[in-house]
Amino acid sequence: MVNKNIIIIATVIIIIIIVSGAFLYVNNKTPNQAKTQNNISITDDEGYTTNLTSLPQRIISLAPACTQILFAIGDGNKVVGVTDYDNYPYNFSAWIAADNMTSIGGYSTPNMEAIASLHPDLIVSDNINDALLPNMRSLLYKVIVINPTSINGIYQDITMVGKATGAQTKAASVIANITSTISNIQAKIAAANITTKLKVYYEVWSDPLMSAGSTTWINDVINKAGGVNIFANETQQYPTVASETIVSLNPDVILLPTNMGTGTPFYGTVQDVKSTPGWNTISAVKNDRVYVIDQDVFAEPGPRVADQVYDVAQCLYPQLFNSTS
Repeated sequence: MVNKNIIIIATVIIIIIIVSGAFLYVNNKTPNQAKTQNNISITDDEGYTTNLTSLPQRIISLAPACTQILFAIGDGNKVVGVTDYDNYPYNFSAWIAADNMTSIGGYSTPNMEAIASLHPDLIVSDNINDALLPNMRSLLYKVIVINPTSINGIYQDITMVGKATGAQTKAASVIANITSTISNIQAKIAAANITTKLKVYYEVWSDPLMSAGSTTWINDVINKAGGVNIFANETQQYPTVASETIVSLNPDVILLPTNMGTGTPFYGTVQDVKSTPGWNTISAVKNDRVYVIDQDVFAEPGPRVADQVYDVAQCLYPQLFNSTS
């Protein structure tokens, strides 16, 4: 009888240990582990809803900004393909040459055969490839699209990609760091008691002249850096603008992007811009405040957006940010 009671007690103890262990395991799983058992529903910036039945393990990025988001939130080890224009946070051309990464072609000309060969379970793109998306989805590829119109939109995209990959915690940390950096930049400008914000013209293209409207994150970057975009009243993202209009709006600062990669910038040189007929009356030209900024940083709505704000703030207020460029 004693032996039987001992066996019963021991059995009960073992059951309690097993149940307790299972409870602790379930409640202490990482977000990644927990998500593998549930459907993940993602509605992207274009309103398209994609359902994932498990966390993606093979991801293709169709845009440099998407690549930067994926690496920033800790999913770089899952990225199997990038475009030929990707150069941050690593030298992906060298990776491709060493067969450690696969090129899927140009930024706006991805190679469908290369994509198919990689068997992706998630593709992250921006809106430049919208024409190709119906075909990709008809082939049952899971595609989510980023197309932010503000810095908050960039935060939402980082959150969205983090949700799709199970990296919500890291995504939140990335956003917190960006927010803190931008807040520090703004605090420094506010402390200087600058009463009049400088008017800014950002040149997107020169033939025809194009700039950034109110529905671009670039407009928001200029605002956060303490400036005013002279085309903030334009609702089109990248409107064609007239030279005469730029003269009449009289920007205090002109921002020109470097040419992405190599080659001559589309506008030629700073002197070519200053020599544009009629522009000699513009304050930015008269006061030699025409600046070239890094297009590789500035053209990508991703985790380097705080760097974008800082670069613009340096151009607007060099006395505050130790810039003489």
